[in-house]
Order: sequence, then C-alpha cells, then structure tokens
Amino acid sequence: METFDYVIVGGGTAGCVLADRLSASGKFRVLLLEAGGEPSSLWIPIPAGFSKLLTNKKYNWLFKTAPEENTKGRVISVPRGKGLGGSTLINGMIYVRGQPEDYDAWEADGAVGWGYRDVSPYFSKLENYQPGGSTRGKAGPFHLEQVNERFPISDAFLKAAAQDGQPYNEDYNSPTQEGFGYYQVNQLNGRRWSAYDAYLKPARSRSNLVVETHAHVLRLELSGKRCTGVTYRQNGREVTVGAATEVVLAAGAIQTPQILELSGIGCPELLQSLGIPVRHVSRGVGENYIDHFATRMNWRVKNTVTLNEMSRGWRLAREVAKYFSAKKGILTLGTGLVHGFLKTRPDLLTPDAQYFMVHASYANAAERVLDRLPGMTIGVAQLRPESKGSIHIQSSNPFDQPVIRPNFLASEVDQRCMIDSMKLARRIVSQPAMKDYIDHEISPGVGVKSDLEWLEFARSNGQTIYHPIATCRMGSDANAVVDLRLKVRGLDGLRVVDASVMPKMVSGNIQGAVIMVAEKGADLILEDRRA
Repeated sequence: METFDYVIVGGGTAGCVLADRLSASGKFRVLLLEAGGEPSSLWIPIPAGFSKLLTNKKYNWLFKTAPEENTKGRVISVPRGKGLGGSTLINGMIYVRGQPEDYDAWEADGAVGWGYRDVSPYFSKLENYQPGGSTRGKAGPFHLEQVNERFPISDAFLKAAAQDGQPYNEDYNSPTQEGFGYYQVNQLNGRRWSAYDAYLKPARSRSNLVVETHAHVLRLELSGKRCTGVTYRQNGREVTVGAATEVVLAAGAIQTPQILELSGIGCPELLQSLGIPVRHVSRGVGENYIDHFATRMNWRVKNTVTLNEMSRGWRLAREVAKYFSAKKGILTLGTGLVHGFLKTRPDLLTPDAQYFMVHASYANAAERVLDRLPGMTIGVAQLRPESKGSIHIQSSNPFDQPVIRPNFLASEVDQRCMIDSMKLARRIVSQPAMKDYIDHEISPGVGVKSDLEWLEFARSNGQTIYHPIATCRMGSDANAVVDLRLKVRGLDGLRVVDASVMPKMVSGNIQGAVIMVAEKGADLILEDRRA
C-alpha cells in the first residue's frame, strides 16, 4: 500500500487550493483524488459556456432534490461540478465575499477564530482584483474582473434602482455590501479563471504532488479512532492508499457527508438501517443543509436587443468573432450582469436580499434555453435563509446519489423575505428609467398581488442557486461534526475542508468563501504539522 503524508479527497474548489498549499514546501507527499476527469472541454474557458456545462454529465454530478411539499412536490436540480476545478468549471463566476457580519455571526455561534478579522486576510490573500481599494487583494492567484460589458437596459436598471432610493456600490466586496452595480467575476482577460487555473495547474509540476482522476472514493479506512487512509475505485479496480498524517475531505457539502456515512461515520440509526457498521457516532453528519433559494422574475422588453436575439443567427456569429478576436461581447457573460444587495425592511442593519439582473429570459430555465423574443430576468434570492434540510445516503452503494431534502421556505422569516424582495424588484422596474424598455411582466405577472400569491409563485417556480453548505458544520457544541481547526471531532487523522463546514450561510455566492475556508484550512493543517 502506497502511503502519502496527506490524501485529499475531492479535486474541486477547496481541493485545488489544498493541493497547492500543502505541496508548496516540497516537504510532504500529497495525493489528490478526483472522481471526475481533466478540465478539457472547450466550453470551460468561455464564460458563457456555463450554459452548455450545467447539463453535461461529464462535468456535472446532476444531483436532484427529493420532492417536498414546500416546493409543490417538484424535483429541483442541484448542479455540482465534476472534474479538477469542481464547480468553478461550470458556475456563473460571480464572486462575493459576503458581509463582515456573516463571519462575526459564525464566531458568535462558537466558531472562535473565524470572525471577520480572522478571515479577511485570507480573502486578501486569494484575490487578484486590480481596481479594488485598500481592503482588496491584488496579488493573489484568483483573478477577478468587473463585468466589462455594458448595455443600455442594464444602465437604465441602475438608474431605476437609484430612483427607488437604492445606493450605487462600485465594490460590494468592500466592507459595505449594500447597493447596486456591476458584478465581479472570476475571469482573466475575458476567460473563466477557475480554481484549477489559479491553484492546481501551477502546482502539478511538483514531484511531491500526485493527482489521480476518475478515482471514485468508496470509503475511508479507520483503525480504531484514527483515519489511516482511503479506498477508491479507478478503472474497474479498488486501490487503498495510506495517509501518514491526515486524510482531508474536500468533496463538498453533498459528497463529504456521503463519504463519511459510507465509512460508518454518522447517525447510528441511519447507518444500521442500511447495514453499514457504525465506526464513529457523529449525529450532525448530513444535517443542517442550507442553500440559497431564488425565484426568477421575467419581463418582455422593447426598444433594445437582448441576449435572446444576440445568441442566434448572424448576431451570434458576430459575437463569436468578437470574442475570439478580442475576448469581448456576450460570450464573456455569466449568470449575472447587474448586482443588487438591499434591505427588505428599514429596521435591518444589513442587506437580506440579492438581485441578479440580466437582459435575457429563459423558455426553459433548468435547461438554459433562451426565449426567442426580447426579455429581461431578475433573479431574487434571500441572503441568509433560516430553513434547514438534510442530505443522507439511501444505500450502502457509493454510486447511488444521496437523498437531498433542502426544506426550502420552511421558515416564516424566509417566506417574508422572498415575498418582500420580489415586490421590491417589481417596484424598481416600475421606475421611470425603465419605462421605455418594459413591455409587460411575464412572470409572475401583474395579476400576482397578494402575499399568498407571491408565496405560491415562489413555491411553484423557485430553484436553488447552487450554494449548499453546512452539512458537516464546524463548532464547539456536541452536534458539530468538526472542531474549530476542522478536525472531525472524536477522530484522529481526518479533517473536512470545504463548504460543508460553514456553520451559517454567507450573504451571496459562496465560491469566494469556499476558497477562503480552504486557504485558512491549509494554514491550520500546516500549523498543526509544525507543532
């Protein structure tokens, strides 16, 4: 059995960071295991290519939720990236730090050492954002740019927000998030810049780093209360490798709890019901599932050309030529053009709602099929949902998808926020600056007026925006899966470093926070090794 100092399970966002940082000194042998393959698709570097990859089983695990009453018995897609680079290969590239208060709330709940003053240096360390002020990083490996395309209707929307009394915010990743402006995205010169580009690709030349793809982890190997290695399947054969120091789980908020449960780590009643021997009791595994839930409001527009028309025929040919000659045009766009972070109630200290405005509308949002007529969409999301669900294995077969129960809109606070934020979106669009562009509201439609009707629309049409967290949350209490140094409580030689350890949702898209957790997690691992 081959033995490494560190075995990292998962080559996604966090795994790429860990592989780079743990191998950088050359002192340790590091193995990175990834169930997917190399990021070889021609669509990956093209920002607009995300629409092709979100339904591609080669680069997406294509998870789905179980039908739930809260969302009208619908099965909701939960895309997760597959392959080296993980979800940074297929996401909408929007970069958000979140609010300083998010991390101070982590600390207040017991995650001491994870307050904003502790994590802020790691955001600066990872960022390479040249227009930023003194609080922003400008020399990190993760390249960021502001969306560089401007359109008359997007500028008009910003004017409408100002007419509604909303502030303009050039940099929502500064300490003040509130306001409207253009999104920041992980791109470099008009190309997607993934965690693979930033961290793993430069590290692969190191002789002490081994990367294995198409390596599907079956279970963790335990000796008493110590994790000693990992068994994975690759090319039809099972391989077991040893970890002299630690196994680091970085498989994400869905697959990390799945691997733990398959290894006999979790709730004993669940494991026993599936015939899995209980190796370590940890009742929090797979619990506390939190995700951002969003609705998409659509308008038919006029007096402008939108992405619906620009992505077809001769206009598309022109845009393709523009992209490949100058890295400009609509192929540089992801899922959001204009951002909005606002408070749905005046008594709130910070924003509780996020908007994603883009001059496009979908005939089929799940499959990313655009309308043929000109349209505009505003995605509406609650920033910090209180509703919590779960994710658990349904069998002892490592290749069976787990059961995901998000429990969206269970909290009255969540319901109120979604209703009020959709009303505010309609109010902003009704401002004079948008008068020349709006033909009519498509969905939910002007007939929706009462709170009950707004909530019914959310339940019937809302989707996840792909930010699952907290299924192996960190903390100081008995139900926390990992401690404040991200070690699995009660076991030696095993850590979790990915989105699953976040104790509460951050205010916005989570990829920035995931990279931050991995950067800090790598430092904790190396500190403990030195000690």
